[in-house]
Amino acid sequence: MEQNFSDPLSAAVAKRDSTVLETVRDALKYGRKALAFQPVIQAGAPQNVVFYEGFIRIIDPAGRHIPARDFIAQVENNELGRLIDCATLQLGLATLAEQPDVRLSVNMSAQSIGYPKWVRTLEEGLQRSPNLATNLILEMTENSVMAAPEVARYFMNDMQKLGLCFALDNFGAGQTSLVQLRDFYFDIIKMDGQFPKNLARSADNQALIQAVIGIAGSFEMFCVAQNVETASDADVLTKLGVDCLQGYHLGVPTLTPPWQQ
Repeated sequence: MEQNFSDPLSAAVAKRDSTVLETVRDALKYGRKALAFQPVIQAGAPQNVVFYEGFIRIIDPAGRHIPARDFIAQVENNELGRLIDCATLQLGLATLAEQPDVRLSVNMSAQSIGYPKWVRTLEEGLQRSPNLATNLILEMTENSVMAAPEVARYFMNDMQKLGLCFALDNFGAGQTSLVQLRDFYFDIIKMDGQFPKNLARSADNQALIQAVIGIAGSFEMFCVAQNVETASDADVLTKLGVDCLQGYHLGVPTLTPPWQQ
């Protein structure tokens, strides 16, 4: 059925979203997907990579690698979002199976916890390589966790018994209360990327980051600062006591695994 739009902008947005969904759907169908790896570095010791984050990339028919930020908003709340999580997990598990000395985080939505294909992908990967669990970190955004807190908590409790680690991504952007945070037992907090920006010149952001570091320490979680883009911001974050740093200043996401360079 043809849709009617009240203005040209709405029609253009709908056409764009339709094109994005088709591109993502086709890429998954034909296996055009890859991970880009970005290092997470120990603060004050830039030579020490604590783990890598694997970012999903889909590949369009022209061979262009499209980052998740260009399509995730259109797919995260429908089945394509679940299939993206499955693809990300598959690629992450394959990487860990090939590289037993690498520690890797991959992103997922809490909405995927009950998705049969995603659960099956995780279970089969762990059955093939049981030791792999200790090198896998699952990252969930604060907002997705808070949409289904009970489901997320039970899932995390079961998986942590196997050795999996969990990171709370974009902490500070949502509505997590300290009581809820206590109940989840995340291993890692990754503070929202807005906090480290221009940190050296922002006393307010420095105060916010000190508060996040204090919260992480109280709950025995590692604290990661994302979007670290300058040496001055990296220095301030290190002095404030953050555990790890991630961002373009430390290393850009690369499709060629760093351990092969």
